Amino acid sequence: MNKFLIVGLGNIGEEYAHTRHNIGFDILDYFVSKHHGVFTVDRLASIASVSLKGKKIICIKPSTFMNLSGRAVKYWMDKEHIELNNLLVLVDELAVPINKLKMKPTGSDGGHNGLKSIQESLATTNYPRLRFGIGNDFPKGMQVEYVLGKWHQEQETAVAKKIERAATAIEDFVLAGLDTAMESVNKFEI
Repeated sequence: MNKFLIVGLGNIGEEYAHTRHNIGFDILDYFVSKHHGVFTVDRLASIASVSLKGKKIICIKPSTFMNLSGRAVKYWMDKEHIELNNLLVLVDELAVPINKLKMKPTGSDGGHNGLKSIQESLATTNYPRLRFGIGNDFPKGMQVEYVLGKWHQEQETAVAKKIERAATAIEDFVLAGLDTAMESVNKFEI
C-alpha cells in the first residue's frame, strides 16, 4: 500500500483555533471528516489515518507549536516510512492572495516558522506544500496580529470554499500525483 503523510500546520490551544495561521489544522479537520476518519492524540501530534482507493493517508496536526513542527514531521515520516515526495504540508501564506491556493514542489520557508522547522528537521526544502492564501491586508507593523487573527466575517464563505478545494487538492495529490494536482489547484480562484 502506498502511504502519504499530510501535515496541517497550526498551533495548539483554543486561542489559536480557526485563526489564519491555523488553516492547516482546519483543512485537515475537513479532509479527515469527509473521509470518515477521527483524530487521536499520539506522539508529537494529533493523528488520523484514512484510505483512498488503496492508498493510506496519514494526517497529522503537530502538537509541538509552529516553530517545532519539523520534529513531528520527521518523527512520523520515519515511523511510517514515508518517502519525501509523498509528504504534503498545508500552510498559510501571506504572499498568496486570499482568493487563491498555490501548490509547489519545493520552495523557501518565506519567513514561516513552521516551514523553517520542517526544513531544518528534514535538511531539505524539496517537499511539496499547499499554500493557502491569507493575503496581506494589514497595517504596517501588524503582521503578527493579522496572522494570528480570525478571519473577517466577509471572508468566511470564501475560506470555506477554499478549504473544500484544498481537500480536493489533497485527493488529487494522492491519486493523480503532484503535477496533476498543481495544474488543477494553481488555476483555482474564488
